[in-house]
Amino acid sequence: MTEKRERATFAGGCFWCMVKPFDEQPGIYQVESGYTGGHKPNPTYEEVCTDTTGHKEAVQITFDPDIFPYEKLLQLFWQQIDPTDAGGQFADRGDSYKTAIFYHSDSQKRMAEESKKELEEQNVFNAPIMTEILPAKTFYRAEEYHQDYYKKNSAHYERYRFGSGRGPFLNHYWGEEDER
Repeated sequence: MTEKRERATFAGGCFWCMVKPFDEQPGIYQVESGYTGGHKPNPTYEEVCTDTTGHKEAVQITFDPDIFPYEKLLQLFWQQIDPTDAGGQFADRGDSYKTAIFYHSDSQKRMAEESKKELEEQNVFNAPIMTEILPAKTFYRAEEYHQDYYKKNSAHYERYRFGSGRGPFLNHYWGEEDER
């Protein structure tokens, strides 16, 4: 059987919190933290945080669609964010922390739009879904210290995830996060 490799790119607020849910899933080959959607080439973390580059913190996932289909990635993505927050995510505010799905093909765009519509129809949230669906742009890999942050700094990662409000929010809506 031949390996297939496709890319998916999601902005879900702080990229530290977007790696772990996708990492080590069957059919996921790589999850990288980085920046996309902006106008400045090769932005740094410090530049992106100023909200002047147009970039969002994002993860780019390399996956085998036969093992872990794009629709399943979308479902997992929606369960990691507050899609109704137009100003950022949890404690992180500003354009660089806004949510978005960056599609790499017409079929990804169609599936993303369908999944957003399904989420809206489920009435899980009491507000409109604000997550944008945008064409993929150049993805710039973040600095090494941001890669696999949940593994390198697990105690800080867990405190941040809970303290930012992400953990309690996800537990409330999806019942998957324990409240330490």
